[in-house]
Amino acid sequence: MTTYESLYPQLEALGLADWAKQLKQQISQRFADDAHGKMPVWMAALDALPQLIVDDIELTNEVRIGDENSIDQKTRQAMCEQLQHFHPWRKGPYKLLGVDLDTEWRSDWKWDRLLPHIRSLEGRKVLDIGGGNGYHGWRMQGAGAKLILGIDPTRVFAMQYLVMQRYIQSTSHYVLPIGIEDLPENLACFDTAFSMGVLYHRRSPLDHLYELRACLRAGGELVLETLVIEGGEGQVLMPEQRYAKMRNTWFIPSVETMCLWLRRCGFKQVRCVDTVVTTLAEQRQTDWMHFESLADFLDPDDRSKTIEGYPAPVRAIFIANAPK
Repeated sequence: MTTYESLYPQLEALGLADWAKQLKQQISQRFADDAHGKMPVWMAALDALPQLIVDDIELTNEVRIGDENSIDQKTRQAMCEQLQHFHPWRKGPYKLLGVDLDTEWRSDWKWDRLLPHIRSLEGRKVLDIGGGNGYHGWRMQGAGAKLILGIDPTRVFAMQYLVMQRYIQSTSHYVLPIGIEDLPENLACFDTAFSMGVLYHRRSPLDHLYELRACLRAGGELVLETLVIEGGEGQVLMPEQRYAKMRNTWFIPSVETMCLWLRRCGFKQVRCVDTVVTTLAEQRQTDWMHFESLADFLDPDDRSKTIEGYPAPVRAIFIANAPK
């Protein structure tokens, strides 16, 4: 996969030659035609997208590539048909050659909430765990990050990243089709690590926090977003089976409990900088994501509860620093 060829020398320059070698093999395997039944369809759809050089790219205030004048209407319609092959589009929104990709999540709202609270990303090396199709990674590039590595094992999200990369041609931002368990131990090289919407999917949240700490250099910054519940220190919700129809939800802590977990795992300057109820305006079905969404996950008679009777989703953002 030629997209990643510019990454390997950067890793080697950081003293991570062994990881670069490992990644070459992993990426080749994940994008092999027989690795996923839809891979030939995705590759054909990617190749069928308009081939052109786009100079008008905006990543700071939104993710916009070109505009309605970049291609004609007939080409745009054909492009929309190809883009639907990459359904579901969950993180965004994107504006691509005059097409508004209205994704399930208004990920730009989350970005706007956290940006005032984090250190400047100018010149920093960033790891984005569970970054999906790379939307926040593009915003990180717009904020001046030197190198952004997003990891997400869901292959269709990596393909969505390749759609945007086809036109942005970045040598700073890469979405790797791997999980956190595929990372080498004790990387200790990233200035900032993001983990957003991941913790409650981990069977052992404390192990996840230790994994994040091991990725950071001494004093590096962690930006963590997760579901939370009301309550004091020590209170945690462990769903009996599903939470908001999600089968892989394990632990949802209170804000105070989450701060305690971070401190117990060695993080310093732990603080919660934002809490917000997830609304039907922020997560919903669209023309680009027509599976079930938040409206289907809540009690239709009481939107303050999930369909299972648990408190409806509230998300919080935590900032902490790895020990020096």
